Amino acid sequence: MRGGIGRRRSVDTDVIVIGSGAGGSVAALELATAGRQVTVLEEGPRIGTPAIAKASPAENMRTLYRNGGLVPILGAPAIAYGEGRVVGGTTVVNGGLLWDPPPALLARWAAVSGIDGYRAADLAPHLRTVAGRLGAAFQQHGGPDANRDSRLLALGAERLGWDWQHSRRVAPGCLHRNRCTTGCPSGAKQSMAVSYLPRAEALGAHISPDTRVLRLLHDGRTVCGALAVGPDGRPVAYRARSVFLAAGPLGTPVLLQRSGIQQRRAGRELALHVNLRTVARFRERVAATDGTLFTAQLKEFGDRGILVMPSNVSRGALAAALAGRDPAEVNRHLDDFDRLGVYTTQVRLLGTAAVRALPGGGMLLRHGMTGADHSALVDAFRIGSRLLLAAGADQLTPPVSSAEPLQTMSDVEEFCRRVRPADWELVSVHGMASARMGQPERGGVCDERGRPFGFEGLHVCDASVLPGVTGISPQGTIMAFAHEILCRYLADQESGRAPAAARPRRTEVART
Repeated sequence: MRGGIGRRRSVDTDVIVIGSGAGGSVAALELATAGRQVTVLEEGPRIGTPAIAKASPAENMRTLYRNGGLVPILGAPAIAYGEGRVVGGTTVVNGGLLWDPPPALLARWAAVSGIDGYRAADLAPHLRTVAGRLGAAFQQHGGPDANRDSRLLALGAERLGWDWQHSRRVAPGCLHRNRCTTGCPSGAKQSMAVSYLPRAEALGAHISPDTRVLRLLHDGRTVCGALAVGPDGRPVAYRARSVFLAAGPLGTPVLLQRSGIQQRRAGRELALHVNLRTVARFRERVAATDGTLFTAQLKEFGDRGILVMPSNVSRGALAAALAGRDPAEVNRHLDDFDRLGVYTTQVRLLGTAAVRALPGGGMLLRHGMTGADHSALVDAFRIGSRLLLAAGADQLTPPVSSAEPLQTMSDVEEFCRRVRPADWELVSVHGMASARMGQPERGGVCDERGRPFGFEGLHVCDASVLPGVTGISPQGTIMAFAHEILCRYLADQESGRAPAAARPRRTEVART
């Protein structure tokens, strides 16, 4: 370890897990279950359900998200990226959706990456484990007047003969508070903060919140720990026999770059879903605040990476979606609030973004959206518009602040002819594959065990390691991959293919 960082502590443990989201929590629980002494390092704070319930949605946005919910991805257009920065990671602020990855997708990933062992049959036991632990179930509509925005989506799909489905969520006992993306105020949503992590703690795992990892410690071949800054601002050197990196699709490649591990490839190809938000006004009362995130999703075009679903609605969220428009127009929308639904059309991009570490701890993101991506956005908006008009919408406000509201499909077609790539107002909350698993000659950063090529003692087990973009909400896929990576690691330990981890007591030693 290099000197010159002043007085610091040293913490010795079996295993360090960096990040406490979907991937990191799997690592923490599986390792603790196997009897390892586990230390989880989380950059964000630890916020319990009572504090989430007491705070306003705006306060929770500032507390639970990185940069208050806005990480810019530069390009034309700029994309607003959101991810959690809290114990439990993005699972605290997502919709609690849990989909199994399609078998055809997993087969395609195996063919493209050159790595097998992550097909549908391989992941099926892990997906069953995750679903059972989290109580996954298809979310039905609420009471007779609840989830009107979702009911209207289903009605539009049925009128068009399109396939839709109820959302599959991990929120048993959901009270339909309509605050999923700013933290569940009831604790019904089984985020990692209320499910995997407490179980890991009961088995002896230690969670250190407000702890930012600066870089990984290694000798050029073997990773042996991490240098971090704790909540008191003092540096801490964590020493471990194994390190599991799950800092998210942005944080993981940045840490690899800062640590001199796969610097050229890590973060070079961040895969994204982007969301188009369309405000639909209906003739009837919708009262979209009455209900949970959504209970229906259009799946007719899922094989093209296009999904349509309602999103959480509040007056503040509506004003944010219309921020680029004239104040008088925003006021008109607010006057019609009870007749409005906000719908998200999710699109799988072909172009990727790059994540680069900056001096001083920052990061720079820049995307390369292609002409094919713009065409996909146009097609997706056309599909969403047709669906909403069939559902009875009499006005659509597209995600382009310079565009007039649309009343008919003729208006929609004219908009689609005129819209330019830089016009779109895009949001993303799903990043993947920034340290992807794959053979090195195929652009892979990690091998089939999540180990960055050329290094031992380090395993990546979050969204970064996925070989590509899922086209669906990725939490189930992330957790299944993490379970498989952990199974392989523990099997290697048992068979002696990797150095067996002893179980030292967790100790702290002050050093200068």
